[in-house]
Amino acid sequence: MNKAKLYHQLAPEAWHEKGLSKLNQLICLLILLASLTAILEIEPTLRAMAPGLFTALEAVFVGMFTVEYLLRLYAIGEDPRYRGVIGRLRYIFSFWALVDLLAILPFFLGFMTHNNAFLLRLLRLARILRLARLGRFSQAWSALASALKSRTHELLLSAGVAGLLLLFSSCCLYVVEAAAQPEAFGSVPRALWWSIATLTTVGYGDVTPITALGKFFAGITAVAGIGIIAMPTGILAAAFSDALQNKHGS
Repeated sequence: MNKAKLYHQLAPEAWHEKGLSKLNQLICLLILLASLTAILEIEPTLRAMAPGLFTALEAVFVGMFTVEYLLRLYAIGEDPRYRGVIGRLRYIFSFWALVDLLAILPFFLGFMTHNNAFLLRLLRLARILRLARLGRFSQAWSALASALKSRTHELLLSAGVAGLLLLFSSCCLYVVEAAAQPEAFGSVPRALWWSIATLTTVGYGDVTPITALGKFFAGITAVAGIGIIAMPTGILAAAFSDALQNKHGS
């Protein structure tokens, strides 16, 4: 397969037929299998039953992803933006190329951190993040990015309103509950945890107001939280719908 054909097989934007190329379909399948393997490996019982199996599978997947990465680096020269040495260096530091690289690095870094349990857990988790590579092959991701960009002002405004409400409710609960529950509401930062859990309608119940005024402000915060959470949800839903319609219409 020459460079031009390889580029059309690997680059979704260069594939003009419906769906994905056979090669990219295979890559998507490998990503799913590698992520599933990484998830199963975290379970100690399964790891103890077949201690060498997961290591061997990971080596196979990393080998395949490494070959894919090198093939992409070789074929990307067909894109005018990435021709030559400078162009390929620019590609290496592009977003999706960095995501591809991060899918490979945890395997090699694991050899240097085999005595550090925390880093090993972190590297195992990083393997699951290979699922992010599927974003390259999905139009929905580009539509989502377009939606976020088009509604940046509205989203920042809703985030600002939510932040002010969190601060206001934390201050109110600090004033009325600090004397009764100093451990939970003895400062505004302490009260902020309760405000976040209430405003997001999670309501863990680990910290609750016990005074009459505290319950009053808690009720206001809980009711306000419904609207605050619905605001960015509605903005994103409308923007996402517009982005998909524009993409299908173009």
